[in-house]
Formats: sequence, C-alpha cells, structure tokens
Amino acid sequence: MPDQSIFLRRVVLNNYMSIARCSLELRALNFLVGQNGAGKSNFLDALRFIADALNTSVEHALRERGGIGEVRRRSAGHPTNFGVRLDWSLPSGDHGIYAFRIGAKSHGAFEVQQEECIVNFANLAEKSASYKISSGKIDQCSLSSPPAAASDRLFLVAMSGQPEFRPLYDALLRMGFYNFNPDVIRELQSPDTGEVLSSDGRNLASVLKRLAEQPGGRMERLVEMVGKVVPGITGASHKPVGKKETLEFRQLVAGSKDAWRFDAENMSDGTLRALGVLVALFQPSASDGRAVRIVGIEEPETALHPGAAAVLRAALFEASRNTQVIVTSHSPDLLDDKKISADSLVSVTSRAGETILGSVDEASRTSIRDHLFTAGELLRLNQLGTDEAAYQQVQPDLFARP
Repeated sequence: MPDQSIFLRRVVLNNYMSIARCSLELRALNFLVGQNGAGKSNFLDALRFIADALNTSVEHALRERGGIGEVRRRSAGHPTNFGVRLDWSLPSGDHGIYAFRIGAKSHGAFEVQQEECIVNFANLAEKSASYKISSGKIDQCSLSSPPAAASDRLFLVAMSGQPEFRPLYDALLRMGFYNFNPDVIRELQSPDTGEVLSSDGRNLASVLKRLAEQPGGRMERLVEMVGKVVPGITGASHKPVGKKETLEFRQLVAGSKDAWRFDAENMSDGTLRALGVLVALFQPSASDGRAVRIVGIEEPETALHPGAAAVLRAALFEASRNTQVIVTSHSPDLLDDKKISADSLVSVTSRAGETILGSVDEASRTSIRDHLFTAGELLRLNQLGTDEAAYQQVQPDLFARP
C-alpha cells in the first residue's frame, strides 16, 4: 500500500527561476542538499507559487516575485514560459495530475497557456474527473456545465466549488513553506484562527494556542523537544498582551528553584526558530478537519547548535509519518544518520547559473546503502554527487499521461 503521508509523488518543473528542468520523485521525508545559492529555495518556491496563485491570483503571485520576467528562467535561449506538474495522491486513495504552463506576453503581461487536471477516484466505479484549458478556452471538461475560464486565472479556482476537485484544491491551498524570521516572531502578533502557520511565523502564538487545545499529547511532545534543543526550557505558551499576543517561555535559571518566565523578545534566534520548525511540523488540522499535507522548511538548522541536529532529525522523521516533509539543508550534522536513505536525498548544484536537481550518484548511493558512510559524512568530504546521466535524460513533459 502506498505511503499515505505522501501527497506529492512527483514534481516536474520547467524554466522556473534558475531551474531549467527537473523531474523528482518525492518520499515522505526529503532532503534537498546543496550549498547556499545553488537554488534549493527555488524548488520550494515553485510549490509555494501554486499555493499563492490559488489563494490570491496568478497576477499577485507573480508580482510578489518581481513579475513573470523574474520567474521564468533567464538564459541564452530566452524561454518565454514556465511550467509545473504535480503527480499527487490523497489519503482517500484519489490520485492524478495537475499541471500548468504560464507564458509571458508583451509589456510584462502573462497568460495561462495551458492547464490540465485529472482526478482518478479510489472508487473505481466512479469515472475520473478532468479538464483541459488553453489560453482561457475550455478544450475538455468532464462537467456538463463548467464555469467560465479566463486566461489570467488558474481554472482550478473556478472548479474548487465542485466536489470532484475540492479535495485537491484544499490540499494545494494548504501547503506550508517556512523560512522563519525571529524578528517577526518577537514582535507582538495579531490574533487569528491559528489554523495554518504563516511562512515567517507571524501567527506562531495563535497556532501554539490551538496546538495546546488539541488532545493526544502533541503539545507535551513539542515542549519536550524544545527542551532538548534549548536546555532548561520547560514550557512555551500563548500569552495575551492587550489586543495582541506573544509567546511566553518558561526556562530554568541557575540558582532558582522555579522556572522563570520570558517573553519572545527575550529569547534567542535559535530558540524562536526551533519552536517555529517544531510547530510547523506538528501543527494540528484545521477545525473542519483539513490538514496541511506537505511542509517545506528552509535550512531548519540555522542558528541552532550542532548538538540540536539529532533532536531536529527525530522531529522530521516523526512528523513525516503523517505529513510529507521537504527540507533544504547544507548541514552535515543534520544528515549524519544512517536512517537517512539515498532515496530521500536530492542533490542540488549550480552550473553556470543553472540549478541541477537530481538523485545522488551511484557511488554515493552504494556508500549509504552499505552503511560505509552517512549522507552527512559524504557531504563533509564533498563526495555527495549528482547522478549526471539520469539528469541529462530528464525531458520534462508537463502534460504526458501517467
């Protein structure tokens, strides 16, 4: 039976920022490994672009990134479009593909040149649901009376009112991608529902409050892990401050029998980032039962002491039993574990400004499989290579049938 924590089974990118092409099969836990500036963040941003475009609009998602000229890859070949394809599956057993290509027009304008979605239902008695869109025109749709399409919008938004497409829409909309900003976390925060953690942690207090209200001991487990990352921490909680809120930590101090209380503004960057990472991994489902099906975290080891790597690894493994996790990292300490298989590694390098993403080469794979070296040890030795032959064979076909 397929691992039900895996939502995105394959991601295909074409001309997205520095990524000319890639086709990656993803596992429950994935490590994108490479030096700073190699382009690891661009892979996560391509997925975040989908959530942003569905949550707001394609125009807004492009504008946040500097316009389509900054999103489509710059090269001598001058590509005028970029595309994304997802091969996905849900715990219900429903599965399929979702793909689109967005092209540049004159004066910074754009259009959704092509979009396609196929939903294959777990109940084989049900016919699959699907649509194909070309530049705002409906080429094919399984619905007898589909809504209108527009060339500047993703059609999945219009189709989200249909029960056949709603589960996929919800799952894509609630993907969580995180690069925590300790300065933002320190500021007094505006209360919200706390149902989805913001990408920089600006509603961390609200999410922590919801987490504390959930049964099952998840909050206690989180505090236990924070205490192992930052010795002396015995608690973390939401604290109202007038119409705002903040985080309150309890920490043992030498010479005192009882733990002292500290607000977020008094805590280190490492402590705040550690709490943010753990809350992202273990955040509860929304009140309507919808869960964050995939979590991407950039450099979770940043500002943490090397000894915290083992705790962070344990949290990643534990969370990946229920939520798909993608982590970018260049930390040998984080990868220094024989439980990390070669299949969970994506090697990320940069060549002449182009990001190369692929599985690790056969020498690295054999060393890890035979327990000669951990992935962290290979990274320290600069021996964690990319399978160049496999990469050269990648010819992204965004709209091919599975």
